[in-house]
Amino acid sequence: MGEYRDYMVRATAANNQIRAFAVTSRDLVEQARSYHNTSPVITAALGRLLTGGVMMGCMMKGEKDLLTLQIKCQGAAKGMTVTADSRGNVKGYPQAPDVMLPPNAKGKLDVSGALGLGILSVIKDMGLKEPYVGQVALQTSEIAEDLTYYFATSEQVPSAVGLGVLMNRDNTVAQAGGFIVQLMPYTDEKVISTLEKKVAEVTSVTDLLKQGITPEAMLEQMLGEFGVEVSQRVPVQYFCNCSKERVTRAIASIGKKDIQEMIDAGESIEVNCQFCDRHYVFTPQELGEILKGK
Repeated sequence: MGEYRDYMVRATAANNQIRAFAVTSRDLVEQARSYHNTSPVITAALGRLLTGGVMMGCMMKGEKDLLTLQIKCQGAAKGMTVTADSRGNVKGYPQAPDVMLPPNAKGKLDVSGALGLGILSVIKDMGLKEPYVGQVALQTSEIAEDLTYYFATSEQVPSAVGLGVLMNRDNTVAQAGGFIVQLMPYTDEKVISTLEKKVAEVTSVTDLLKQGITPEAMLEQMLGEFGVEVSQRVPVQYFCNCSKERVTRAIASIGKKDIQEMIDAGESIEVNCQFCDRHYVFTPQELGEILKGK
C-alpha cells in the first residue's frame, strides 16, 4: 500500500453540539478504479460516493449493520451502487465505467454532467424485518450536496458534506477524502452561524487534499475554534466479501429451468462479482448439485 493508509476520524466539537467525521480514502478509491477500470469522471463520481458511504457506514451502531447508497440517473453514468458496513469496509460498482466527458465550466471533472437528473436511495439494513429506505432527488448531482440534502430531508439532521477526488495525469487517484459535519438538535444559534461561515470557506475539498491535509487537520480547519475532540480513528478499506458460497446461493436463487438449460449446454459457466471482478467457475456437475439442493 505504500505511504498511504486510509483512515477515518470521528470527533465532536462545541461541547458535543457538533459531531464530525473526516476521512482520507485515496487507497480505497484507487482500488475501486483498478477493479472497474473507470474513466476519470466515473472514478471521481464513484470515489465521492465511496468516501461518503464509508463515513455514513461508520455512523451505524450495529456490528452487522449495512448501508447501501444507490444512484439511478438519466445521464451517461446510468447509476452506481456503494455498500458499507459499520467497521470501515466499503465496496461499490458503476453501471457505466467508461463515460468520457469534457471538463465542466470550472475545468473540473464533470460529475454532474455524467449523472444528470436522478434519485439517490439510502438503504440501511439494521437486522430488522424491513430495511430503512430514504430517497431524495439529486439536487446538483455532484454527490456531496446530494448527501447534504438527504440528511436534511430524510434524517432531519442539518449537515455539511464535502467530498473530493483528485486525479494524477496518468488517471490514477492522487488523493481522495471528505468530511461530514452535523449539528445536534440543541445546537446554539451562534455556533450555527459561525459554523456556516467556516464551512462556506471550504470551497473545495480537492484544494485541501492538494495540500496533503489529514482528516484531523481538515476538521481543525473548520471546527478549530469550537474545540475539536477526536473520539476515534478507524482504518477504512475497499473490501469485497464475495465467496464461492455466496455466488452458489445467488445461482440457486434463479429458476430451475434456467439452471437446467446451463447444465444441458454442457459447459462450465463463469460468474463475475460486480464489486471486485473476481471470477467463479461452475462445472455442469456443480450446477447439477445446486439444482439437487433446491
